[in-house]
Amino acid sequence: MRVPVGFFPKLWSFISFLPFFFLLLVLGLLKAVIVGPIAAAIVVVGNSFVIVGLFPAHFFWTFVCLVRTKRLGLVLKSVVLVFLPLPLILWPIVGVIGSLLGGIGYGFFVPLIATFEAVGGGITDKLFHSVADGCLSTIKASCVIVMDFTDFCFHSYFSFMDELGELMYSDEKPIEVKLSRLPSCLLASLIGVLVDSLLITLIALWRSPFMLFKGWKRMLEDLVGREGPFLEAVCVPFAGLAIILWPIAVVGAVISAVVSSFFLGLYAGVIVHQEDSFRLGLAYVLAVVSMFDEYVNDLLYLGEGSCIPRPKYRRNMSSDLKKEHHSDDNNDQRSIRHGSSNHKLVSEQSRTLKQAIQQYKPVQFWDWLFKSCEVNGRILLQDGLISMEDVEECILKGNCKKLTVKLPAWCILQCLLSSAKSNSPGLIISDDVELTRTNLPRDTMFDWCLGPLLIMKEQIKRLNLEENEETCLRILIMRCRNEKPEDWDEFAYPSSDTVRRAQLQAIFRRLQGIVSFMSRIPSFRRRFMNLIKVLYVEGIQMGSSATAARVRNGRKRLGRSRDGRNREEETINTAQKALNVLDV
Repeated sequence: MRVPVGFFPKLWSFISFLPFFFLLLVLGLLKAVIVGPIAAAIVVVGNSFVIVGLFPAHFFWTFVCLVRTKRLGLVLKSVVLVFLPLPLILWPIVGVIGSLLGGIGYGFFVPLIATFEAVGGGITDKLFHSVADGCLSTIKASCVIVMDFTDFCFHSYFSFMDELGELMYSDEKPIEVKLSRLPSCLLASLIGVLVDSLLITLIALWRSPFMLFKGWKRMLEDLVGREGPFLEAVCVPFAGLAIILWPIAVVGAVISAVVSSFFLGLYAGVIVHQEDSFRLGLAYVLAVVSMFDEYVNDLLYLGEGSCIPRPKYRRNMSSDLKKEHHSDDNNDQRSIRHGSSNHKLVSEQSRTLKQAIQQYKPVQFWDWLFKSCEVNGRILLQDGLISMEDVEECILKGNCKKLTVKLPAWCILQCLLSSAKSNSPGLIISDDVELTRTNLPRDTMFDWCLGPLLIMKEQIKRLNLEENEETCLRILIMRCRNEKPEDWDEFAYPSSDTVRRAQLQAIFRRLQGIVSFMSRIPSFRRRFMNLIKVLYVEGIQMGSSATAARVRNGRKRLGRSRDGRNREEETINTAQKALNVLDV
């Protein structure tokens, strides 16, 4: 669709789309009313059964693992055990209410938004898609949500608790709370909750009208001028829907600020314990309000900084950390300048920042990881680093602890090694995709994972590994536990440098810890089980090919026998049954 130029063509384009918009809005609301209750019922009923059914096991096993763990000191363990029953008892109530609200919101808004997206650019047969999109797909997605929630409660939770009860490494120390600091920590947390909750709530309420009207102003300009994000889809109705729903987003932002203020205030006690200073804890209480005010001002383009003072609440800050932040800021500014000649990309007048920096989404890294696991899994299966016993144990018994960590860790290690050798500033995950600090997915969970991977890549780069070392490392990460330096002795690692071994083992342990955390993210287990099914079929086909080859060799030597034909047909039938049963 050609974008109109000039005031009157833009105004006529806006007015001519209004009836079309209202028709789509009515259709979307009708679909939401029909599909929403079904999707919400699936989410609420499914999640509620999981929460209530697993509540006794969660309650009992949490106490057992906390009593057995050595990762917590005696004082901290006692405090946690005393206060633990309250959140455990509240969990079913919060879980059911959250599932209800989430199910209603998902079932209502997804069909509504899908109706408007169906008339976007690049979609054929828009009338059919505007009616059909968001109906059956929303119901199926609701079932997927219940599946992922079940995996998280049944597998991820118990995996985390089992790790809590595992033995610590020799260089680890238990987390402990000093009793002498506890009264001042509690007092600082109490003051922090009272002060931060009040001030942050006031700031959020005071800034909410600015957020409301500035957002409306921005979207109306984009709607009439057909600029910014609405230039891509050239979809005025979708812009109209965003304008209508913008007050809900403002209310959600205010509620999120109010809720987060409670936890920000509680963190003042942590500052007091870490710095052993009640004064620094009070300084944090004021500093966090100043940081929140500055963040809101930057978000709404209301001016730089904050009128609230920001006292220093840390005694020492690592110079390396300062340099890293300074370097990241310089890289971000350099990338923005190179991406566009407009030096005001971060100003209010710019709506094309995402064209200067291509921001990757978490799903793109997720898709790469599982595609890499599928390709490399077949290679490792052929090389014998993954056995059919491991695959069968995972798919038949559900015991995937080894493969869920080893296989993704092998793929990420391959990425780290290739990125280090290419002198890339980031991670090369494919021929045309490179993850750097400027285009990493802006997602907290993935930031916890991808940030350390960039550091590990630099550590590997400084080690200057030789080719035979890289080959051995790929075997070690699949077959070795990497808990002690002596674990590598039987694998004939090429280097005898004990310091080098210790550094690589530390990288391995950290990499496996990151992958273990990834395996607990919702949707991981569902996608990984689909991957294991592919490997299972691949293993059966490999076995069938080997058996068929032996049969053909036997025919050459002994002639065509009935017994050989029976064995061949039996093998082929077994492979065919496996393909039919595992609908991958």
